[in-house]
Amino acid sequence: MQKMAEPLGLRVECGEGTSGAPALAGSCLADNRLNLDVYPDGCRRFLQLFKERQGEVVQVEFLRLSSNDCLLDTTLGSLPHLKHLKSLVLKGGHARDEFGSYQHGFLTSLPPDLGSLRCLTHLDLSFNRLSILPSCILHLPSLRVLLVSHNSLVTLPEDFGRLSKLTFFSAMKNQLKDLPQSIGELSMLQDLDLSENALELLPEEVGNLHNCTELDLSGNRLLSIPDSLANLKSLRRLHLHSNLLVTVPASLASLPNLSRLDLQNNCLRAIPAEIQALPFVHVRGNPLGETEPSPQAGNCRASAAVCSAQLFLHSAQHGVDGFTVTSEGCRVVLACGIHFYFPPGAASDPLRIYFRSLTPDPQWVKLRHHDVLLSRVLELQPHGVQFQQEVQIWMPYISPQTPHQHEVVVRTFSGQSWSDLKTRVKWKRKSKKCVAHCCVLHFSWFLVVSRLVQNECKVPAEGTLLFSSVDPNIKVIFPPGVTKEPRSVKLQVLPVSAEEIQEITANAGCRASPLLYLSQDSMVDFLKPVRIQLPLPPGVTGLNLDRSRLHILHGDLEGQTWNDITSEVLLEFTHLYAVFEVTHFSWYWLWYTTKTYIGGIAKKVYERLRLYQVNFIALQRKRDPEQVLLQCVPKHKVDPVLKKLQDRYRGPEPSDMVEMFEGEQFFAAFERGISIDMDRPDCVDGRLSFIFYSHLKNMKEIYVTSPVDRKGQAVKGQVSFYRGAVPDSIPEDASRRRKGPDSLWLATLPIKLPQLKPRWDENLGPLNGFSFPPLNLGNAETGYLTQANLLSIARRVGADWQSIGLNLGLSYQQIERIGYNNREDLNKQILDMLFSWAQQNSEDPDCVSKLIAAMKESGRQDIADEIDAIIELGRQKYSESIRRVGLEQESSTEDSAIAMT
Repeated sequence: MQKMAEPLGLRVECGEGTSGAPALAGSCLADNRLNLDVYPDGCRRFLQLFKERQGEVVQVEFLRLSSNDCLLDTTLGSLPHLKHLKSLVLKGGHARDEFGSYQHGFLTSLPPDLGSLRCLTHLDLSFNRLSILPSCILHLPSLRVLLVSHNSLVTLPEDFGRLSKLTFFSAMKNQLKDLPQSIGELSMLQDLDLSENALELLPEEVGNLHNCTELDLSGNRLLSIPDSLANLKSLRRLHLHSNLLVTVPASLASLPNLSRLDLQNNCLRAIPAEIQALPFVHVRGNPLGETEPSPQAGNCRASAAVCSAQLFLHSAQHGVDGFTVTSEGCRVVLACGIHFYFPPGAASDPLRIYFRSLTPDPQWVKLRHHDVLLSRVLELQPHGVQFQQEVQIWMPYISPQTPHQHEVVVRTFSGQSWSDLKTRVKWKRKSKKCVAHCCVLHFSWFLVVSRLVQNECKVPAEGTLLFSSVDPNIKVIFPPGVTKEPRSVKLQVLPVSAEEIQEITANAGCRASPLLYLSQDSMVDFLKPVRIQLPLPPGVTGLNLDRSRLHILHGDLEGQTWNDITSEVLLEFTHLYAVFEVTHFSWYWLWYTTKTYIGGIAKKVYERLRLYQVNFIALQRKRDPEQVLLQCVPKHKVDPVLKKLQDRYRGPEPSDMVEMFEGEQFFAAFERGISIDMDRPDCVDGRLSFIFYSHLKNMKEIYVTSPVDRKGQAVKGQVSFYRGAVPDSIPEDASRRRKGPDSLWLATLPIKLPQLKPRWDENLGPLNGFSFPPLNLGNAETGYLTQANLLSIARRVGADWQSIGLNLGLSYQQIERIGYNNREDLNKQILDMLFSWAQQNSEDPDCVSKLIAAMKESGRQDIADEIDAIIELGRQKYSESIRRVGLEQESSTEDSAIAMT
């Protein structure tokens, strides 16, 4: 008999079919769904399906496509034929750039015929490049949910109110400057999210949204809000934080259902008493009680006009975020504490500025010797754009431990090399943060570093004098005629105490002067010798000086080699100083010792001065031992760090002290029956990668697993730390060394995973404060997911829970509510999200397939594979039970009889 065409709702084998049609395994989750956004070639699959199985495709009610697909434009023309379509998702964000940031989709418009989809109730166009709302959307009579967040919309159409059935509308992170009056005609609207736009004024008609329960206007430029908001009797949550509000109407206090009012980070100097009396109002970050400052020239914080041009934005930790600067200028404040001031006229035309915070990578963040990194990397785009006036930047940083011999500067990257900007530093008493201030005419990458104090001057043909501000006894004298053309010279000094020299050399007779580093911007040597004055080493004077023990050492730029040049220069002595002449610049060091080959000793001391003494810690969360915290901590910070963590974590004593360079790479390897997710981006050859920066947090918290059956016994494993890319100049005794392949071993700490105990009470006992009715997702034939299975899955979710929740179909509001209600506990956030979804979908026969697809969409193929393995085991158990009761044989006989007919 002829084989019938397989309906879309059935799974088929993966790969290409014999006719060339793409397989639908994993993408057809139900008989009316097509989830093709999980495939990089989803649009190609759709077009081929539409061509070869059009009769079935046009019956689809739920369709998801990635707008990062290059065939999107071709695919759009076919969508109006899907007359039964109820939900259409054309989202971007399915691709990442070289820095790991999500890329916006290619969607800029929609075909006019799309307005003929009379059944469409849900439309998601987020993460695209829409500058205007497609007109066809206004012709969708059944539309209830519309998402256009993360686009470039400047305005909404005047007849936007035609969408009379709309209940949810999100346009967050666009560039909306105003709203049409017709927005008040959306009488059924319940949730309105217009956060992080450029709104300066709201129409009075907003007060006609009588069914609205949540209104988010945060992150805009609102100076005031209309009194008509007091008419929103159904309103429960009103978000107005991060605006420019100077007043709020007292009538908001009369809203009968209001349970949250966010007014943080505005310009409110006074709040009506009725509002202050509300127990759920949040007002942090306002200048309450402060007087109005008088305008002052050049002071970007002085006037109310400046205050009215402030933007308060969330920091972009992983992706790129942005704001618009006009010719009027503005002040921008990021949540991480970075401030910008764009003076009027800095940008002649409206300019979109993008920013993001990056983890420093030593491959391109090149620190010089004795530099200390004090901040993350701030990237500002567009790169190279020239401003008409200087833009001011304030960057918070961690205060260095050696303020006398070091200075803080903002360093910028031009695309080829790093250079230091003129920087002023300030301690902000309110925030208790150090801030570095600089002025720039162009944007690129910026970071804050602590470097050796640098003194510099221009050397003219007439000569000049340069001395150190760290040690005024160190001088460089440039005689007349030393150069033809003026050149710039820089001087840096590193003081070295007698105790440090004695500790490193183990020789009480060794002494040394401060280290002197000289550099210039010319490749040509000076025409005449330059005189250098250095103080004699501690305890040595012109009266007790033994000239045979005094050595002048010259080091190369990297401090790799130190040559004794005592016999090559003319030395002069005073009671306190040694004076000599040179014609080229580098490192110079004055030593006093009885040792003959002083160059090797100086190299060892120089290298050790660059090393930090650190300890490793490995702690396990008390409530979940599989959650392990690893950190590399400078020796002097170990006790405060452990004290801060002791309430939530337990573990062994810190490792023995080892020494590491600033910016050095090291790895953590889990051994003896313990492993981690190898698909992590920071996992290299099975080991977790770290970069040590003495003033940043070298910490990671991960979940570990064990292939060993822990139901019968505990697992006694360990984590070992190894060096990565080690400078060639590392001293031989700077780390402990083993023989063989582990010669770069640093330390080992024990990790113990306790014997597994059932964590689910069969009688509905609570878990971590949660109690759920029994859950069995799926069916007996295809395999169940039980409560215990879901718990195992929850342990591996981690920080991806929000992305997974959204891909499971939870709304942005639900995700935000779960995060807020359980804001102190990541475990509870994950459990709340996962089991809330499971309860709502326990009757859906395809819920397991949806869970697998959501994991894949969120980039968690590892969890999707785990669920597949659980389901396969369930199928096997089902088949065995059928075999035991003798039903399989009967079924097989019936199947054979059918086949014979």
